[in-house]
Formats: sequence, structure tokens, C-alpha cells
Amino acid sequence: MRIAGIMSGTSLDGIDVAIIDEDGGKLETLAHGTTPYPDGVRERILAVSNAECHTRELSRLNFELPELYAQAVQATCCAASLPLHSIELIGCHGQTVYHEGDTATPNTLQLGEPAVLVERLGIPVVSNFRPRDIAAGGRGAPLVPFVDQLLFGHESIPRVALNLGGIANITVLHAGKPVIAFDTGPGNMVVDQLTALYTDGRQRYDAGGTIAATAAIDQELLAQLMQDEYFSTFPPKSAGREQYGANFIDRLLGTGLPLPVLIATATAFTARSVALAVTTFAADTRELIAAGGGIHNAHLMAQLAAFLPGCQLMTTAAFGIDPDAKEAIAFAILARETWHHRPGNLPSATGASHPVILGSITR
Repeated sequence: MRIAGIMSGTSLDGIDVAIIDEDGGKLETLAHGTTPYPDGVRERILAVSNAECHTRELSRLNFELPELYAQAVQATCCAASLPLHSIELIGCHGQTVYHEGDTATPNTLQLGEPAVLVERLGIPVVSNFRPRDIAAGGRGAPLVPFVDQLLFGHESIPRVALNLGGIANITVLHAGKPVIAFDTGPGNMVVDQLTALYTDGRQRYDAGGTIAATAAIDQELLAQLMQDEYFSTFPPKSAGREQYGANFIDRLLGTGLPLPVLIATATAFTARSVALAVTTFAADTRELIAAGGGIHNAHLMAQLAAFLPGCQLMTTAAFGIDPDAKEAIAFAILARETWHHRPGNLPSATGASHPVILGSITR
């Protein structure tokens, strides 16, 4: 079965598309591409994610984004010389604009009307993955651990899969034990926002960690950030723009510290919070398998390696999975599970009362 996965994450770097072939449990990635958002669209998404907004703008984006998703799938197929009609199914995560998993009434909202995708591409779409897990008592996140277990689980080597997207999250894969997975805290999100401010919008991320490398970490601020009770809370738990968006950035700016110092400190904050999660909940881990945009930040990766000296740090490329495509691949695989009427959540990761079939199918 040939499946396309579409993912647009918290960092809002663009639309990731991965096209895979699945045959008898064997997976092959045929193509992967990232299509940047058109000018203005990223800012509009940030606006509805960071503040109260008019429902008109939400409704408009809900229909505009799948138009862009359809174009991204077409562009990825064209770049890889794959015929569009060869794709049998699409898994579309959509764009999360609000997620509140740890509350009396958990809720989540992803934009991207699947009917538009079906009309434009003529391919069935699985979408809206998170609500069913929430309805079953879970937090609706994280969902990728199901795929981590499938791709990276080992009968004897204790491993942790790490995604360094806008938010960082880990999946603890220790043989004979239930899978534990949770958001560790910020990934690239805080550094990206500070970098955009420092460069007046010329850069959306600290390429290679070069800005962070020029400044000293403010150890007092770092210690304060690490005191957040979130880090001592037992999983399942999840984080998002609600914790690390505009209000968090305002708090950092309020310290009066120079922006390069804040960027250096925020980078260390990401590395230290990931390391704390690993040492607290997976102390005997021997291999850390990383993916996501953060792996390209050499400064961040070096700090992470220093915080976890007993653990071998590698990327998913060692397993034949493009680190930049992993999330899109994951939702292609989750779409396959839904299509075949199989559960795609892990209750030990999300807190759901039982496994459930995720998402809705639009034909």
C-alpha cells in the first residue's frame, strides 16, 4: 500500500510530506519533501495559536491549509517522479492551534479540513487523529510512540526515541516494559522565537546553534526554568505553545538579559530538560535515537551528548528513516492502522483507558 503522510508541527517550518510503501509490515520511504508556508500564512497560524481570535480566521485557515497540503503532496510526487494516482491513502495530522491535554476537560484542535484534500487529490484521507484518544480518557498525545515501538524497539537494547521538534518528546523503549512516552519540554520553539526577535525576522531558527555558541549561559535563569513543576510531574504529560509561546518569551525578555544570552540559555534549557527526562525515567538507556529539526543544531546536540555521557546518541538515519521525515512517516503509518481498523494509540503513553482506532476516514 502506498501512503502519503502530511505533518505540520509546532515550529511551523512548513508542510512535511512523506510517501511510503508498506508491504507485509516492511516500510520503504519513497519520497520526502518540505514545502514552506506562503508569506503571511505562518504569521496567521501563530496569531490564532497565541491569542484569542475571531472564529472567522480559524474557519478560513481550516479550509486554506488543506489546499496547501494538496499542493505539497503534488510537489513531493513531482520531485520524486511518483505518479499521484499511485498513492492509495493519505494520513494528515493537520495544524495544531490548541492542545490542552492535562485538564478536567482535555481538548485539542487541529486545522485542515480533509474534504478539501479528498476533492483536490481524489485520495481517501485519515485525519483528526487525537480526539478519539482523548475521548477514551487519554491526553491525545503523544501518538508517535506507537510508530517508535514499531521501528526502533529492540528485544535487548534499552533505547529512547527522541523528537526535537518545536516541542521535545521521548519514547522509552525498554524490552518487557510498557512504553512510556511524553513531552520533555521545549524543543526548538523557544530558541526559534528568540532568534526571530534577535535577527528582526531574518532567521527563524539558530542555524547550527551559531548564535547560542557566541554567548554564555545564564546559570541562574537556567536553574529557575528547571524548577518548573512540569519536569517533576510523572507521565503521561504533554506540552505545547500554551506553555512555551508568546507569554513564555515575554517572561524571558523581562529578565533584561541580552538576546544572545537568552538564546544560549534556552538551548541549554532544551538539552537539560531532555536529559533530565531520560535520566529520570530511562536511566539505563544505551541508545538515544533522535529526529526532528533540532538535530541540525550542532550546539544543541553537543550539549545533549554532554548531559548523557553514558548513552550513544544517533539519529534515525541509522535505521533508514530520514530524521526530517519521521513525523510525516509516522502519520502515514497511523493512517494505515486506521484504514485496517486497528488501534494506533498506546494507553501507557497517552493515559487512555484502552487502545482505540484513531482518526476519521474521508473518502
